[in-house]
Amino acid sequence: MTKSIKDEIGKLREEIRGHEILYYVKNQPEISDRDFDELMRRLIDLERAHPELITPDSPSQRVGGEPAKEFPSVRHSVAMLSLDNTYSVEELAEWDRRVRELAGREDIEYVAELKLDGLSMSLVYEAGMLARGITRGDGTEGEDVTPNVRTIRTVPLRVAPAKMKAMGSPGRFEVRGEVLMTRKAFEEANAQREAAGETRFANPRNSAAGTMRQLDPKIVAARRLDFFAYFLYVNRRQALAKQSETLDALEAMGFKVNPHRRVCRTFGELRGFIDEYEGRREKLEYEIDGIVVKVDETALWDELGATAKSPRWAIAYKYPARQAKTVILDIRAQVGRTGTLTPVADLKPVDVSGVTVTHATLHNMDEIERLGVHIGDTVVIQRAGEVIPQILKVAERAKDGREFRMPKYCPVCGGAVVRSEGEVAYRCVNVACPAQLKESLLHFAGRRAMDIDGLGEALVDQLVDAKIVQDAADLYSLTEKQLADLERMGEKSAANLVLEIKESKKAGLARLIYALGIRYVGERTAQWLAEHFHSLDRIAAAKEEDLVQVEEVGPRIARSIYDFFRERRNLKVVEKLRQAGLRFEEEKAHKAEGRLAGKQFVLTGMLEHFSRDEAAQRIEAAGGRVTGSVSKKTDYVVVGAEPGSKLDKARALGVKMIGEGDLLALLAKR
Repeated sequence: MTKSIKDEIGKLREEIRGHEILYYVKNQPEISDRDFDELMRRLIDLERAHPELITPDSPSQRVGGEPAKEFPSVRHSVAMLSLDNTYSVEELAEWDRRVRELAGREDIEYVAELKLDGLSMSLVYEAGMLARGITRGDGTEGEDVTPNVRTIRTVPLRVAPAKMKAMGSPGRFEVRGEVLMTRKAFEEANAQREAAGETRFANPRNSAAGTMRQLDPKIVAARRLDFFAYFLYVNRRQALAKQSETLDALEAMGFKVNPHRRVCRTFGELRGFIDEYEGRREKLEYEIDGIVVKVDETALWDELGATAKSPRWAIAYKYPARQAKTVILDIRAQVGRTGTLTPVADLKPVDVSGVTVTHATLHNMDEIERLGVHIGDTVVIQRAGEVIPQILKVAERAKDGREFRMPKYCPVCGGAVVRSEGEVAYRCVNVACPAQLKESLLHFAGRRAMDIDGLGEALVDQLVDAKIVQDAADLYSLTEKQLADLERMGEKSAANLVLEIKESKKAGLARLIYALGIRYVGERTAQWLAEHFHSLDRIAAAKEEDLVQVEEVGPRIARSIYDFFRERRNLKVVEKLRQAGLRFEEEKAHKAEGRLAGKQFVLTGMLEHFSRDEAAQRIEAAGGRVTGSVSKKTDYVVVGAEPGSKLDKARALGVKMIGEGDLLALLAKR
């Protein structure tokens, strides 16, 4: 190994860390997602080639390993106390009076911060590297959830020595803060749960708390949690003289710190901050339920002390509950971006905390049945963490109330509405439905689908809003002039995109199948379908009993594919794609060729020399097949480090198990 490789790895890590801070912490990205992915891919390739150079603080190590069996309990170095709450300005003024009285002085300054509605977390750093992430627990002991914390992009895995100068560059320090889920991430997580037939999360806080207790870090990573830092301890004490200085120092160290904070020198200034953010809270990207007020001078914290549960130097002012009673005038089905139909109640207008509310979500039919809601009922509504308010309960039953039933046809496009057996959600299966078109286009153009680089969210918004594109097939008739006329699209960008769209026609059948966005059909299933049928037309004409003959296609997936190709609007889009020149046929592979022809493999655990995807590609290039589950048809189970339950099944069925070295030997045979 040359010194240049080690230097390149070091430079890549620093460059990636810098871009992570710009993107996730400061929200000021300087490079595209693709360029960032290329940097990460280069780092991972170098680390695989030189595993002795992998370090725990490398950006490549955020997610890895098998799910945990359990979370061990850890005692906090300093108790994580909860805050006293107050709901009135009068009580807050009384607290202010007590603080001044106990301190024996009048010149007390406070730091006002938003009270984030999340999960308290302690991060312990040793030699500048993240060593442990611990939940609040009971305040004395918490759970060690370090693998999950490492997946949060706003948690630095390493803090450079130069950034620790403000606190004397200690060998060990502790950062405390709040793990939360933004409104956008919350809605996306719920959309994914609905797509999987699971119940929705109740609110962002419950979602964040539940996510942090997932035993599989990969699930945590997918839910895009956020972390805001607000305390900094060295030797079990606050590192700096003022809380306001602590927040600035944390920011300088690369932590995400809430920008909505203020040093208040008078009670009037504090009252002004509270009033200001009560009016702004609905416009924030995350939920807050009040304001946290802390004495700025940290030397006073010891002097003021604490009760058994709460510090005397801080208090939480909680905003009033945002609930009200009103009448349901009607219930209608609203189509979301994934095609899911959500019942929405039209309400008699009612004022809730200064906002006139006219609509509330009912989530799904199961929720309607649980609440027993009828059109005409008087209900209690609440504004809390949803895009629109939610209905909590029925307050008064209407004598002539009417039941709501989900429509059989989509209210937006008229397409068929289906509900899979055992699932909660009803869905429109028309891929060209205007309500879900933007999401469908982004999926269609994705890197693993048709790979149309440059077709991002902002451009898709313009194309759909201007009605230039009304389904995925319309992309293939776009002209340079049409694109150049759009906002932030010059002639060169337009020409490049037209070329990308043209090149995408060369994509194989499996990519096209995946790009269509058929529910439950991922990349692997699309590959199996392509290999089995070799034609999109044959897939479209297949009956459910034919589809279940395909590897890893069960009744649920077969039904979804069958329903997709029975929707005439989908067939219209498919025909337009044919006319555009996309590949609908794929030649049959010569099964007799290849060293591993006819052999079926299953991979489990982590491999040393390549990823499981790379191993699968090597096996398939040699004529073998890789499946996701062990059966009597399996010839070999390739076992890596920390294997999962597939190993147990292989033993039970008597399937031959081999190591990575054996696989390499099989691949090398002539």
